[in-house]
Amino acid sequence: MFSKFFIDRPIFATVLAILMVFAGLLTIKSLPVAQYPDITPPTVSVMASYPGANAQTVARTVGVPIEEQVNGVENMLYMSSNSGSDGSYMLTITFELGTDIDQAAINVQNRLSQAEATLPESVKEQGISVNKESTNIVLFCSLEGDSTGRYDALYLTNYANINLVNALSRVKGVGGVEAFGGGDYSMRVWLDPELMRLRGLTPSDVYAAIQSQNMEVSAGEVGAAPNNSNDAFQFTLTSRGELQTAEEFANIVIRTDGNGILRLRDVAKVDLGSQSYTATTLVSGKQAALLGIKQLPGANALSVSKAARAELDRLSQYFPPGVKYNVVLDTSDFVTASIDEVLVTFVETALIVMIVILIFLQNWRAVIIPMLTIPVSLIATFAVMKLMGFTINTLTLFGLVLAIAIVVDDAIVVVEDCARLVDEGKLSRRQAAEKAMNELTGPVVGEVLVLLSVFIPTAFVSGITGQLYKQFALTIAVSTAFSGFNALTFTPAMCALFLTPRNKNTKNVIYRVFNKGYNAVENFYKNSIGKMLKHAGWSLAVYVVIAVAGVIAFLMWPTSYVPQEDQGYFMSSIQLPEGASLERTEKVVNDLSYQIRKELPEVADVMAISGFSFMGGGASSNMGSLFVVLKPWKERKKAGQSVFAIIDSVSSIASRYQEAIIFSVNPSTIPGLGMSSGLEMQILDINNLGASEMMKAIASLQEAAKDDDRIASITSLYQGVVPQYSLDIDRDKVKLQGLTMEDIFSTLGAYMGGSYVNDFTEFGRVYQVTVKGDANARGNIDDVMRLSVRNADGEMVPFASFTTIRPSMGEPTASRYNMYGTAAVTANLAKGVSSSDGIKAMEELVDKTLGSNYSYAWTGEAYQETQSGTTVTVVFIFAIILTLLVLAAQYESWTDPIAVVLSMPVAILGTVLGSIFMSQSISIYTQIGLILLLGLSAKNAILIVEYATYFRRTGMDLRQSAQNAGVIRFRPIMMTAIAFIFGVMPMMFAHGAGAESRVALGSAVVFGMLMNAILGTLFVPNFWELMQKFQENVLGKLFKDVDTVPAPTDDDKMTSV
Repeated sequence: MFSKFFIDRPIFATVLAILMVFAGLLTIKSLPVAQYPDITPPTVSVMASYPGANAQTVARTVGVPIEEQVNGVENMLYMSSNSGSDGSYMLTITFELGTDIDQAAINVQNRLSQAEATLPESVKEQGISVNKESTNIVLFCSLEGDSTGRYDALYLTNYANINLVNALSRVKGVGGVEAFGGGDYSMRVWLDPELMRLRGLTPSDVYAAIQSQNMEVSAGEVGAAPNNSNDAFQFTLTSRGELQTAEEFANIVIRTDGNGILRLRDVAKVDLGSQSYTATTLVSGKQAALLGIKQLPGANALSVSKAARAELDRLSQYFPPGVKYNVVLDTSDFVTASIDEVLVTFVETALIVMIVILIFLQNWRAVIIPMLTIPVSLIATFAVMKLMGFTINTLTLFGLVLAIAIVVDDAIVVVEDCARLVDEGKLSRRQAAEKAMNELTGPVVGEVLVLLSVFIPTAFVSGITGQLYKQFALTIAVSTAFSGFNALTFTPAMCALFLTPRNKNTKNVIYRVFNKGYNAVENFYKNSIGKMLKHAGWSLAVYVVIAVAGVIAFLMWPTSYVPQEDQGYFMSSIQLPEGASLERTEKVVNDLSYQIRKELPEVADVMAISGFSFMGGGASSNMGSLFVVLKPWKERKKAGQSVFAIIDSVSSIASRYQEAIIFSVNPSTIPGLGMSSGLEMQILDINNLGASEMMKAIASLQEAAKDDDRIASITSLYQGVVPQYSLDIDRDKVKLQGLTMEDIFSTLGAYMGGSYVNDFTEFGRVYQVTVKGDANARGNIDDVMRLSVRNADGEMVPFASFTTIRPSMGEPTASRYNMYGTAAVTANLAKGVSSSDGIKAMEELVDKTLGSNYSYAWTGEAYQETQSGTTVTVVFIFAIILTLLVLAAQYESWTDPIAVVLSMPVAILGTVLGSIFMSQSISIYTQIGLILLLGLSAKNAILIVEYATYFRRTGMDLRQSAQNAGVIRFRPIMMTAIAFIFGVMPMMFAHGAGAESRVALGSAVVFGMLMNAILGTLFVPNFWELMQKFQENVLGKLFKDVDTVPAPTDDDKMTSV
């Protein structure tokens, strides 16, 4: 017997347990810590800039050529792009999970090189960048000045770029650092069109002067070989060709003639300004620079946050007087708080399990032995997690919490049987341990194999859903394997050393009350089994009803991908009427920020950004964004202080701003899967109907949603077309006046849009020199008509002589998805409506409202939910089949495994009832819990089936064998079931960070296990009797040469399996 070796050598068994603990302790600190496994699909971004171009021009001349080449790159899932009215272009390519991000970036770069030849020259001059995107922002820090106002956002942003960004980028685990606020420095040349006209100048003259007088010079050397002099020295020549200060640029000579020297300052103002004035940033009402610090995939979020904070502390000693930094948002706080809450649940579960075991066994020594197996099995699991590349995350910690009640299960079975034999007084501790292991080696091995059979199929599921399944299931599987090993080695050795008989005449009131109640329950169970075995037909009919009801309820009950969580912050998007100026937008955004901070005490900080929308993914003067950061969860324990309640409060405040569309969203639960937890959909213009029709389509969709009770609202930042002006240029007049279209457009673009000239170096960095019309010369549309362009005769011709202006409508931004024009919409669901019902409602609305004119595509979490499809069904089927095959191979029987497997569906109904009772939809956590319950149901059934088979082999009556097996194994089954149910119950009533996930998982497994404990133990004897009759009466007659019920051998004593 395998276990006898360890019973005889308890020190050897103890050494093995200690070695397992050491292996886990050595690896636990090296495991990365994160909220989730690395499940965010890899993304690569392509960024370009076309100064002065509008959104349509950028999309047509930059976006289309690039996307035509990039489309279909290896392992691409989808791509989306945004072309802004500020000339910016950004393409984001999302790849399948598991794609090598470095190779993906190389593949995109190779495709991009084929498109570069067709791009405008100014785009190529600006440069096109390909970046590996990291979507996990760990920290948002602000760099703020004092109350004197001597440091504006421009200074702070560039100070951050120069002194902080590079240093923080070198911190271990940091994937990138971005600075927001005032923009990069740029030498701004503000041209005065009237002064330019009077002097007969055009912007091209200014370009030429700057380019000829601002250049890097290589002056050479004196005395360099070969030379004819006998000089013993060699000297390098230097000469300043590149200018640095605004004064030096203002002194650039444009022209010299009989009237003297004409310098740049005579026709323009020059200053060191910002490269872009399209957005502003305030933090809690103060001008500031924002730093977004991103985490590398697979890095330890807590370590990254700690190291970044330490580096900021180090750098802060060099800050200018009055400048300080402030951590506005640390997303690792949610990870830390979630893990802390799980650890609290961990301790609560362990204590509850201990109390349950004590009440059942009523022997402290019998309690200590299984409790020792918990740290041994769980700590050893960390070593295997390291080998499998897992992280310490929500899923693995959930697995370990549930594993507490599972790993103690095998030890309970062994200790309970040993205690029973010791209490009888006929055997010594060692003899009792040996006999118990003779009886239980098979069931323990069978239980472990069953759980492994249930969990192993999850390792082969692909995609994000597969990763979530895998990390949870395999963590439990590994801890269960260690538990089974300990149950065969460490536990019997400890029983042989320490176990003593319990006091049957105890005066403890709790024990006496429990014993009395338990005896009554056991008698009721015994009588119930007898009646059910006598009326097997009715029993099986009831079982079929329960199983069918469970399956139908599981398929019909609403589903979701993952529950929404209170992550300690949310986002608000502000959209003013089309064409609203940045100053007008700033006023609304900043006032809303002030009102939120004033009226909501739960708010810690508000980051306000005007001119840019994180939800819309681009820059626009009429858009703004707020990041509202809440106080810690410990300070927000009341129901009305959750992020969901605060979002409702902000929506109420926002309703006062009639001129703006304002909505707030909770961020996506899984980082990288969209910007919000709402259902994100792209409406695709497959028929190229244009922006005006798309605008009508979105409006009709929003109107139709008002009549659907499942949809609270549909929000969209799509602006369609906005008021613009069109310049109609008479080409005949242009030709007659000796002008060229190229000169006209370059002049117009320079004055009204701005043009990049070349670069200069300052503060150790390279910045752009940009020419643009002075603010007074582009304040209204009439200023365009006052511009002049020089003809071939050197005369200045006003625009009014060949141009007419008319009001028009055009797109402020151009968004594309998989090469189609698109509009992003977000469906906000009514309370109590699951995401699956919301997805169905949206698809019905689109089909009914938009017909065949438009198509649609899901993104974010909704995309993943639609892709997961029948994954859980396939996993269930394969888990059941694999369990059946493993048990058949172990028992050399087809009938016993079927009796075990038939117990599994009972837990399904309990899972659905738990979801209904706790108002939960069936999410990934529910599915994960159900996979666990399949294994636990089979574990309990194995104990009954094995004992019934043994009794039958000794010649006992068929029905009596089934009844006795159920009664004898009822106590350990109920002990483990109650320990599991009460141990997991803290998860079901969780609160704080990450509570929604714990509630979803806890309600599924608690109710599922409760249903299995109540009904599963009643039905299993019936299943065994039915299958045994089939084996003896049917198979026995078909295969007469095979002894279907062999007599037990000496090795068979109390199940040899």
